[in-house]
Amino acid sequence: MTFIATPARLSTLDGQFDAQFKARLHWSADTDAAIEQRVADILRDVQVRGDAAVLEYTARFDGLQADSLQALELTQAELKAAFDAIPAAQRGALQAAAARIRAYHEAQKKACGESWSYRDENGSLLGQKVTPLDRVGIYVPGGKAAYPSSVLMNAIPAHVAGVEEIIMVVPTPQGVKNPLVLAAAYVAGVTRAFTIGGAQAVAALAYGTASIAAVNKITGPGNAYVAAAKRRVFGTVGIDMIAGPSEILVLADGSTPPDWVAMDLFSQAEHDELAQSILLCPDAAYIDQVQASINRLLNEMPRAEIIAKSLTGRGALILTRSMEEACDISNRIAPEHLEVSSREPHRWEPLLKHAGAIFLGAYTSESLGDYCAGPNHVLPTSGTARFSSPLGVYDFQKRSSLIEVSQAGAQVLGVIAAELAYGEGLQAHARAAQMRIKAS
Repeated sequence: MTFIATPARLSTLDGQFDAQFKARLHWSADTDAAIEQRVADILRDVQVRGDAAVLEYTARFDGLQADSLQALELTQAELKAAFDAIPAAQRGALQAAAARIRAYHEAQKKACGESWSYRDENGSLLGQKVTPLDRVGIYVPGGKAAYPSSVLMNAIPAHVAGVEEIIMVVPTPQGVKNPLVLAAAYVAGVTRAFTIGGAQAVAALAYGTASIAAVNKITGPGNAYVAAAKRRVFGTVGIDMIAGPSEILVLADGSTPPDWVAMDLFSQAEHDELAQSILLCPDAAYIDQVQASINRLLNEMPRAEIIAKSLTGRGALILTRSMEEACDISNRIAPEHLEVSSREPHRWEPLLKHAGAIFLGAYTSESLGDYCAGPNHVLPTSGTARFSSPLGVYDFQKRSSLIEVSQAGAQVLGVIAAELAYGEGLQAHARAAQMRIKAS
């Protein structure tokens, strides 16, 4: 079968551009009421019945029968055996990717994840104590696709942060285990791993069961049921984010081979029919070349049908007046992945304020960031890059303020605090501060 992809052709010179642009960007985050109710029921059931409920749902949804959750736990020996059994090239790739991801997150920890303090003019100590979370859960999708890269991207920053226990859950329908996922868990240093998934796995991590200790935070992507479950348990535990469909935005000045840009657009479109791939460029002839590349390369792709539906339904090739205008539109979109495919990427980077990750230059394909460049590939989607950040070491840490007021400092601060406390009508607050002020 031959597939055709027809991304919307838009131009900022068109008086209808804003309306057309808005319509193309629209994606509803509303969830199906039936899914929400089913997830609520599963969470409640696991909270009450624990292991028994998890086993029941695992048998029902994944066709995986077991007498206990211990039977569904992957031992460290199994993880190592999976690592030893995969081809040498895959072992090397996992180890190389893991080393780069670890190095990046160690640098990140030094930059923003260390405790600090100082003393003011009265000798009072003020600062911040940074400590890791005790235990985290990472959700790794299973079933139709397997994502060893997600294991590395979630577990390694947790390790670098100093988390003591990392519990991985991964569904294995009909008991089929992906050896690369297991090998990645070994390389990343996952502490415990269970072959469970869905809302029931999220519930087990959030509430704890007889076999799985409750975690402090849950990270990692999943289907609509997993996303709904994470949303509902937030507050009981922390979560990383609720991710929408994957996105790529390419800012091009026309200097990159059009085949490269077409394939970069494919790289997100192949994820999902709802994924979004957009090109912004001030060169109309170059946009025509990219469309020609799309037409020529599409049917070489194993996932051509998904790519075609994604590009036709949500993709766009947008002609802009200039690269400056393209940067402005990019900031309005706040994309998950932003490629600056230009001869002078550093000329445009200062104009770009909102993006999950920025890929500079023609040789920096988004796919390198997905697997092995080093920065995290868990990124904010659906415009949330306006106020959210990539997953990082900081997501697996918490911060406590440090305050040690000296006797001299209490004389100064006590007067200020008492005045404000009386103004708020909180006499005990004021008296507590005043009691530490020496009588003159």
